[in-house]
Formats: sequence, structure tokens, C-alpha cells
Amino acid sequence: MTRILHVAASPKGEAAESWKVAERLLARLPGEIVRRRLDLDPPAVPSAAFARDMMAGQTAEDAARLPSLALSETLIRELEAADLLAISTPMHNFTLPAALKAWIDQIVRFGRTFRSTPDGKIGLLRDRPTFIVIAAGGAISPPAARQPDFLRPYLTEILACIGIRDVHFIAAEARTRGPEAVQASDAAAAADIEAALAALEARGPAA
Repeated sequence: MTRILHVAASPKGEAAESWKVAERLLARLPGEIVRRRLDLDPPAVPSAAFARDMMAGQTAEDAARLPSLALSETLIRELEAADLLAISTPMHNFTLPAALKAWIDQIVRFGRTFRSTPDGKIGLLRDRPTFIVIAAGGAISPPAARQPDFLRPYLTEILACIGIRDVHFIAAEARTRGPEAVQASDAAAAADIEAALAALEARGPAA
């Protein structure tokens, strides 16, 4: 059975706009859904011990002996077990919320999920379809956007760093701009969902 990891990053939990739109997507994806609720259990930011031990814990076996890497290893294994990844997140201050950044800092680990070469970083995880639902109170997409968007470029690059490049964004924007704006936002998000599902179908079964 297909295993879907849903990383929910909004502090609002199930009341979040990003959660609600993600549920519309997840309802269309057959498989077992595993939830990583960052609102209920936010990951710790990497500690001094994490930074010290990261070089010694470059494999899962090595990390098992290092308590400072236990959370990182749990989150990485959870991701490795997933056939599909879904992230639902708000845009906070032009970028990602702190809990999602902490999750990323735990899973992007030298020697374990990426390695460095003279030509740049190479991801060590297998690619998998990834759907990222972003909610924002205002417009974040051209031509209506009046603010920078550091969230989508960052997530694209950081996920590619660990090997995940099959990324599809679903925008739920202008959610505080009144009923007409929300209606238009829902229609745009629905179109993004259909495009993402079409890309998933075209991709075919995972290798």
C-alpha cells in the first residue's frame, strides 16, 4: 500500500487553511496517511551536541549510538518510509514557520541525507512525489503579489539537496481578503490539485 507522509506545519492545526486544502488533496490520494503534526509536537532545533555528533553519525547505524541524533534519525526514517510526501504550511513573514524549519534542520543531515562534492551537494534520499500546500492571508503569486516569496524557492532547493525534486506546489492565498477572494483562491487551489494529480498519474508507478 502507498504510504503518504503528511507534515503539517501550521500552529493552527486542523483549523489551518493549509490543513483544509491539504485534506482535499489527501482525499484524492489512495494510501495510508501518516501524520507528523508539528503543531502538537514541534521538533527541537539542532543542539550543540547535534552539530558535534553529526560528522560521527553519518549512517543510520552510527546515529543509533548517538542520543543527540535520535530525533533526526526518527524523522529521516519516517520520510524514507513514505512513497509520497505532503507538506501543509502557512507562509510566515515571507517564508516558512519555525517548526517547519526545525523539521528541515533535523532531516537535512550531512552524510545521511546529502553529501558534499566539489560540484555541490548530492541528495542521498530517493525522489518521490511531493505536494506542498501553502496558505497565505494575502496574494503571494504574480501578478497580484505585493510581497516577496522566499518560501517556494527555499523549499524547492532544500528538498532537492536531499534528493527530492518531484515537487508540486498548491497555493491557497488571499484567504483574508473576503468571500470573493476566498472563492477565487479555492478555485485556483483546486486547479493546482488537478495539475498535481495529473503529474502523479503521468509519472506512473514508482521505480
